[in-house]
Amino acid sequence: MQKQIEITKATKLLTKEGNLTKPGWCRRNLYEYNRQDISAPSRRIKEWDFYQLGNDRYAVQICFANISIGAGASAKLINLKTGKTYSSGSTALFTKNRYRLPENGDIPHSFSYQGGGILLSFDVDERNRILRFEDNAGEQPFLMEFNLEMMENHQSITTATPFEQKGRFFYTNKINCMPACGKAIIGDEVFEFSNEDTFGVLDWGRGVWPYKNTWYWGNGSTRIDGKLFGFEITWGFGDDSNATATALFYDGVCHKIGAVNVEVCPVGRWMESWAFKSEDGRFNLTMTPFYDNATGIKVLGLIGTNCHQVHGYWNGTVVLDDGTVLEIKDMYAFCERMETLW
Repeated sequence: MQKQIEITKATKLLTKEGNLTKPGWCRRNLYEYNRQDISAPSRRIKEWDFYQLGNDRYAVQICFANISIGAGASAKLINLKTGKTYSSGSTALFTKNRYRLPENGDIPHSFSYQGGGILLSFDVDERNRILRFEDNAGEQPFLMEFNLEMMENHQSITTATPFEQKGRFFYTNKINCMPACGKAIIGDEVFEFSNEDTFGVLDWGRGVWPYKNTWYWGNGSTRIDGKLFGFEITWGFGDDSNATATALFYDGVCHKIGAVNVEVCPVGRWMESWAFKSEDGRFNLTMTPFYDNATGIKVLGLIGTNCHQVHGYWNGTVVLDDGTVLEIKDMYAFCERMETLW
C-alpha cells in the first residue's frame, strides 16, 4: 500500500532549490506556491485552469493555459451523441510576465484575458465560480456563460508530486461536485444546462515537468440519494509514493482512497469496457464507453499531445471512510489517457 501523507496546515511548496518541501495531499489547497521559488528555466513552467462541465449529452471545456513561451484561451462544446464539436480560441506569445494565473485556485479570485477577439473571465467567490467566454472575432455568435456552485466548506483534493529529476514537480487541485447551470450560444443554436443534471470539475495545475509523460485522469460527479457524490482518479504521472491523486467526495467531504489503476485498458480499442480498482478495494468500477473524444497532434514526433478522453457510464461500488458502501449505477463520467511531448 502506498503512503498517503496528508498536509493539514499551511506549507511552503518549494525549497530554495526548487524542490518540493513535503510531497503529499490535502483536503483544501494548503500549499503556498511562489513562482519565484522555481529553479528550472521559466520556459518549462506550465500553469493552467481547466474547467470541464456537462452531462451525458454535452461536454463543455473552458481553459486558460500559460506555458511562458505562450498562452491560450480556449472553449469547446462537444455533442457526445453525435460527435459534433464547436470550438474557439486565441493565443499570445512570450507571456512569461503576462496573464499570470492565481497561485491558489481554491480561494476567491478573479482572472481575465482579452485578445484576438476573445474575452475570457473566471470570477470565484466562496460559493460560486462564474465562467465566461466570448468570441467576437467571427461572423456568428460564440458565447458561453456558466455558474458552478460549491457547498459551504467544500472539500477537494490537492496533491504535490515530484519527478525523479530535481526541480521538477506537479502541483494540482481537483475540485469536484459542482452543480453547473448556464448556456452556450453558438451561431443560431442555444444550448441550455441545468444544475439538476450538469456538474463541473476544475483541473487546476501548476508545475515543471519532464519532456515526455503519459497519464490517466478519470473524473465524474452526480447525486446519490440527493447528496453530491464524485470521484477523482489520476495516476502514471511522477512519483506518487507519498500521495496519490485519488479520492471520493460525498456530501462535501473528501474521502481519501489508495492508488487506482485500470485493470483493463483497451488501448486502441477505446470503446471496449474499462475496469478500475484501487489497491485498498474501495474503488471498484467499470466504465462502458459511448464516446471517445480523441484529440492531439504530434509534429515530426518531437512535440505535441495525444489524448483519448473516453466518456461512458460507470457501475460498481465505492467505500467511504466509515465503511459505508455506495452502489454506483449508470453514472456518467470520463477517463482519459494522455501522452505529451513538450
